[in-house]
Amino acid sequence: MKIVVASDSFKGTLSSKQAGEAIAAALRRAHRAARVRVVPVADGGEGTVEALVTALRGTNRRARVCGPLGEPRTARFGLLPHRVCVIEMAASSGLTLVPDRLRDPMRTTTRGTGGQILRALTFRPREILIGVGGSATVDGGCGAAQALGVSFFDRAGRLITCDLCGGNLTQIGRIDVSRSVALDAGCRLTVLCDVTNPLCGPDGAARVFGPQKFRAGRPAPKKKLAQLSANLNHLAGVIERDLGVDVAALPRGGAAGGLAAGLHAYFGAELVGGVDAVLDRIGFDRLLDNADLVVTGEGRVDAQTARGKTAAGIAARARSRGIRCVCVAGAVGPGIDECRGLFDGVLWCTQPGDAPPKTAQSARAALTRAVTRAADDLLNQRAR
Repeated sequence: MKIVVASDSFKGTLSSKQAGEAIAAALRRAHRAARVRVVPVADGGEGTVEALVTALRGTNRRARVCGPLGEPRTARFGLLPHRVCVIEMAASSGLTLVPDRLRDPMRTTTRGTGGQILRALTFRPREILIGVGGSATVDGGCGAAQALGVSFFDRAGRLITCDLCGGNLTQIGRIDVSRSVALDAGCRLTVLCDVTNPLCGPDGAARVFGPQKFRAGRPAPKKKLAQLSANLNHLAGVIERDLGVDVAALPRGGAAGGLAAGLHAYFGAELVGGVDAVLDRIGFDRLLDNADLVVTGEGRVDAQTARGKTAAGIAARARSRGIRCVCVAGAVGPGIDECRGLFDGVLWCTQPGDAPPKTAQSARAALTRAVTRAADDLLNQRAR
């Protein structure tokens, strides 16, 4: 029996590879004759660099940048064959980099992501892939743009020199891209998005994803969410007036708190579905040849799972080949019923409503228990 294990990372606890290996170990113990292959995968969020560097035999490089709150840090990125670089914005502007007590998207910036792009440009790539999942930010990409030389002026015509973040976007009165970093001829930016939401509106970056970026376990401040939404609306209006680009309703523009929309507006970046882009580049369909079962996983399965997340992308590829696909969920949330049709079975590591595991050890143990309990059904083709 051939089993392909391709799990997303379990944020803050296990990487894609670590989660996959925990699932695979449980399967091998249950059926020693099974041929189990672990494939690191990602959708543009955490693990994107690892998945592509591992599959394509690239190399890792480091950039000295600033973090979400302006603190110095080192961020990893990858060099792939054929002069392609791959960056994770989560390595410089990610939510896991901010201590819980300091989480507030009114104050966080993507400037560090711009620094990663600057460093990647020193290798003269023909393409830069930018994974934008797992952000701590709702700054519309303005911080990254500042690092890349885009000039922002206030309403009095003065250059804004402080870091732009979610809370001060209404200071922007004019945008000038004339002195921004010029991409070499033939170099393009491709943004790997893990969601399809637009920048503005009820399904926009602030309304849908803003609450996740405040302190855990507390209701997100409604006034701040309303302000973040209004600030993005203001930014979209200035971009349309000064640059002639309408980003308010741009599909996928809301990824990473609007970083995707900003990179599109300032540098003409192409926004694509992250999971399909990663799977295509690692040749995932070939890895499914002769497979009997695919096991994927995700830290939390909820309404967002079906909207561009890794597990849904894996399931679609398996379904297209007539291969069963089971998902191991660290936790389940609202909208789980929307996901049931995606998979041939969902294994829960925790009970509905419970928080997902918080440490690598507890996440690994929970994965092992969930897969071990269901091993007989999985291996006898009776997944429920």
